Amino acid sequence: MQIYEELKARGLIAQVTDEEQIRDMVNNGKAVFYIGFDPTADSLHVGHFMALCLMKRLQQAGNRPIALIGGGTAMIGDPSGRTDMRSMMTRETIQHNCECFKKQMERFIEFGEGKAMMVNNADWLMDLNYVEVLREVGACFSVNNMLRAECYKQRMEKGLSFLEFNYMIMQSYDFYHLFQTYGCNMQFGGNDQWSNMLGGTELIRRKLGKDAHAMTITLLLTSEGKKMGKTASGAVWLDPNKTSPYEFYQYWRNIEDADVLKCIRMLTFLPLEQIDEMDKWEGAQLNTAKEILAYELTKLVHGEEEAAKAQETARGLFAGAGSTANMPCTKLCEADFTDGQIDVLTLLVKCGLAASRGEARRLVQQGGVSVCGEKVTDIEKTFSCDSCCGEGAVIKKGKKVYHKAVLEH
Repeated sequence: MQIYEELKARGLIAQVTDEEQIRDMVNNGKAVFYIGFDPTADSLHVGHFMALCLMKRLQQAGNRPIALIGGGTAMIGDPSGRTDMRSMMTRETIQHNCECFKKQMERFIEFGEGKAMMVNNADWLMDLNYVEVLREVGACFSVNNMLRAECYKQRMEKGLSFLEFNYMIMQSYDFYHLFQTYGCNMQFGGNDQWSNMLGGTELIRRKLGKDAHAMTITLLLTSEGKKMGKTASGAVWLDPNKTSPYEFYQYWRNIEDADVLKCIRMLTFLPLEQIDEMDKWEGAQLNTAKEILAYELTKLVHGEEEAAKAQETARGLFAGAGSTANMPCTKLCEADFTDGQIDVLTLLVKCGLAASRGEARRLVQQGGVSVCGEKVTDIEKTFSCDSCCGEGAVIKKGKKVYHKAVLEH
């Protein structure tokens, strides 16, 4: 099976503009393609996972990836999928985030001469002359068509700023610039980017002629990939300082039964023949599938050693006899205790297991909290400094979330 057919079989391709040409270019290693990443944080999260895995697959098949960091477009903010306007970031913050992104991407794709490239659209967007953009680019866009685009529709009710309205033009210009400067002939993105991507393809063809080879393809990122990036407690980051390898492993280990095989197919590099056999699995076998998914993805992001540690810890805790060495940990100081005691609600908030004391209270009252192996039902329950000494106090939230609180002297 060739790479394009494999991408389809894995459920990664949603829409394309020129399928026969795209198939030929991708299968023959002729695609120079870009995927954009807006540097809105200092770490990528699992919502970016599908795009990173796609870049890796295509590079292995001989194609050349361009990781486009949106340092310029981040100064505007993408309105896609938003009901409000994004917060403005400083240039310094954007640059720092861009540097963090590259370090994480290097685990997936190989950069270097003739290999993958990383470019920042601030390098060309920040120097554009506004009047020239209006004449050369703006003339190629119909306002009527733009207002019908999905990326703007949900913002129209609450108000779409003119700043954000320019985002489609800026993203389209990115493809135009990459096409002319680097020979980039293909762009990939999520379903929510389809209108912006079509804008880029249309701009190239209007400026350079209908025979210009500029093609678009979208992935199942909106419904499948982007929802993966969030949990009830926030984002699941690829940075181990934000989400530990154990927490990352547990995130995938606890995925819904209905999603596990879908995620294995889309995100892991296991052979399709092996995955097809797993499609028949039911009941307890799905827990084995979740372990496979969690291990494979943790290995991909954090390395085999960390994946093995996370799996060993998770299995041990489930059996009631595991080491707590690799468990997520919060270090407490004596100032966190009042007269040598800390109440359970404060403990939960300090450890990030509840966003507020109100949420912590509900968790306790609903019987969802255990500390040091004992269920806590009293919201006024306190714990001494001694209980957090040594290996620390193990807190269990619900059936699957474990955390350790350790007193740091």
